[in-house]
Amino acid sequence: MSDTITHPLDDPATDPFAVAADAAADIARLTGVERHDIALTLGSGWGKAADLLGETTATLAATDVTGFSSPALAGHVGSIRSILTPAGKRVLVIGARTHYYEGHGVRRVVHSVRTAAATGAKTMVLTNGAGGIKPAWTPGQPVLISDHINLTGDSPLEGATFVDLTDLYSVRLRDLARSIDPSLDEGVYCQFRGPQYETPAEVQMAKIIGGHIVGMSTALEAIAARQAGMEILGFSLITNKAAGIQTTPLSHHEVIEAGQMAEPVISALLARVIGQL
Repeated sequence: MSDTITHPLDDPATDPFAVAADAAADIARLTGVERHDIALTLGSGWGKAADLLGETTATLAATDVTGFSSPALAGHVGSIRSILTPAGKRVLVIGARTHYYEGHGVRRVVHSVRTAAATGAKTMVLTNGAGGIKPAWTPGQPVLISDHINLTGDSPLEGATFVDLTDLYSVRLRDLARSIDPSLDEGVYCQFRGPQYETPAEVQMAKIIGGHIVGMSTALEAIAARQAGMEILGFSLITNKAAGIQTTPLSHHEVIEAGQMAEPVISALLARVIGQL
């Protein structure tokens, strides 16, 4: 669906779950796969993981699927892949992420997650590149997300929809990841609105309220995944020390460079984790 015409999720009267169902039907038709078991959203630095999961049986341009848009950010591939793992699981790999700062509204941010759920996926793996607050963390280090703080001021839940987030990021899946790499640390992810990087004062605020990781994605998607009944695993790649922790200026080039350097190691780790799901 082209972005030059009215987007189906921009009409408040439209049911976003119906749009997700249409998108899932598109994926089934275009891939020849009726149901997927696991969904994976690839953030900055995580792109090569898909190549290690198994046999790619179909690759789609995201814009061929109802409700999806081309990614606005360098480092995101703009495709959707169906992969068959050696264990016989079907993985839906989403390389087209809509960020909240793009200004399209939260429905479009979480459309990929709702679509994944509509394809039958019961597990949602969310990855991102982010800034680290813990001084011991270094660029290129993967960490697990144990919880989040949503600082966007928004929610994918509409109306009187009450969803429990107590155990949002699965303890079971984090334990599984640590069984593969016992060195994995974890922390609380803070989603800011973006697109500007956080100021040192904002990073200190995040630290004071319990945050360890700062970024511009993931939290809204995780809420939508929980609403859909999915089990959620979150990974952040620390691409830089957050502002004030790092004294040099931040740049998107730095994020991409750190992701590229870490990609072989973190991709192999993620593939091993998904292979155990």
